Amino acid sequence: MTYSAPHTGMPVLPIRDAALLRQQAWLEGRWQDADDAHVVEVTDPADGKVIGTVPDMTGRETARAIAAAAAAYPAWRAMLAKERAAILREWARLMREHKEDLAIIMTCEQGKPLSEARGEIDYAMSFFDWYAEEAVRMNGETMPSHKPNSRVFVTREPVGVTAAITPWNFPSAMITRKAGAALAAGCPMIVRPATETPYSALALAELGRRAGVPGGVFQVVTGEPKAIATALTDSPVVRKVSFTGSTEVGRKLIAQSAATVKKVSMELGGHAPFIAFDDVNVMAAAKGALGAKFATTGQDCLAANRIYVHERIHDAFAHHFTEMTKAMKMGPGMEEGVELGPLMSESAVQKCEEHVADAVAKGAKLLCGGKRSDLGGTFYEPTVLIGVTPDMKIYREETFGPVAPILSFSREAEVIAKANDSDFGLAAYLYTRDIGRAMRVSEALEYGMVGLNTPSFTGASIPFGGYKQSGLGREGSVHGLEDYTELKYTCIGSIDDDLEPDAIAAE
Repeated sequence: MTYSAPHTGMPVLPIRDAALLRQQAWLEGRWQDADDAHVVEVTDPADGKVIGTVPDMTGRETARAIAAAAAAYPAWRAMLAKERAAILREWARLMREHKEDLAIIMTCEQGKPLSEARGEIDYAMSFFDWYAEEAVRMNGETMPSHKPNSRVFVTREPVGVTAAITPWNFPSAMITRKAGAALAAGCPMIVRPATETPYSALALAELGRRAGVPGGVFQVVTGEPKAIATALTDSPVVRKVSFTGSTEVGRKLIAQSAATVKKVSMELGGHAPFIAFDDVNVMAAAKGALGAKFATTGQDCLAANRIYVHERIHDAFAHHFTEMTKAMKMGPGMEEGVELGPLMSESAVQKCEEHVADAVAKGAKLLCGGKRSDLGGTFYEPTVLIGVTPDMKIYREETFGPVAPILSFSREAEVIAKANDSDFGLAAYLYTRDIGRAMRVSEALEYGMVGLNTPSFTGASIPFGGYKQSGLGREGSVHGLEDYTELKYTCIGSIDDDLEPDAIAAE
């Protein structure tokens, strides 16, 4: 809800450093309100209460941020790589120092359990640490020349001003994964955080300021998503846009970026299959599926959305998985021991209800959950379905909530075909003890990432990204750094000093 005047007074959250909770956007090296003084409310999804407000900025303020980034670019690019690395290391150190405050801010605006928020802060800071090391290793290459009396080499140069449009489910890590690579490469970055979770982004901006990030190099513009995104994609000054979010929005951003032929990296929708063969430890596989499904209350592009279990172990797996699901504690993220928090919005709850109702109507059996929680609000009970078939909505669509559909299979070729029968291809999970099968199935799965006998495989050093309509490019790893660079080839001719002037002219 937008208001015509800024929120008065600072939000009250149980953090030690109150200066980390900012209600202004960070651009041009200073904290600013929207030009028209409009603001947007930020609420706690656990109870719907207003935490505070942030500026509701538009294309006007975004244009100023772009100009500030362009002005800051030459000096940031010219800075020695080791100097940029030192700033990133200090930024990471400050995140470690203020980890608890950052986690509390995240839990209050996003809803995830505090233990998960702490884990995300660790994950987020790892990108600054990683790219501080990679900044000084942005090496080029030399190669044998194809011309006499010449030398050829290739260098990597920063792409220029960049922009990031980030989601609400990982409000810190999706920023640092992009910004760490961009800043290490020598590129300024403008961040448009999700409307629901701007405070995590603004806290990062405050720590970046303390770490010595120059004004204009890292900026956070809050407010109207369409206007800000359009200003970023239309500007010829912005040379790369990185987006994490839905495939639908990703398509639009790619189209909007085409007019200026920008580089884009897109981490889009997922519809992850989880495959358990009959040679596994059933309890271990069920526990792995639990982690793959219910992290971030299922609001994760990596969440297992179709759990395929071999028919020989299907019933035992379903039993153990359901008992584990029932034992999970749901509640507000700040409560001790909570494992499942609220969903982000009423529409998310409605989608869970729609998928479950459709599945049950078409013959699926409900083993637990299947309704709104007695906690009220946007809490939805963790749910397990068996007997799911391809004609059900949940088989084709990403639920983005705590609903786990279990399907039975009998043959390896059958489950590979079913797993690949999707427009998406971000991540897949595979549980088997057979090394031959592990290699065959991993290679056959049309997914950018495969977790073999593990529900957890992300990290700063790995190339995160997917196949098909799950995105373009990679984030994290050295490949993520390369995405913020352009290759420049240089040919040096006439290097033989002994050549006569006439001979040089002939060359």
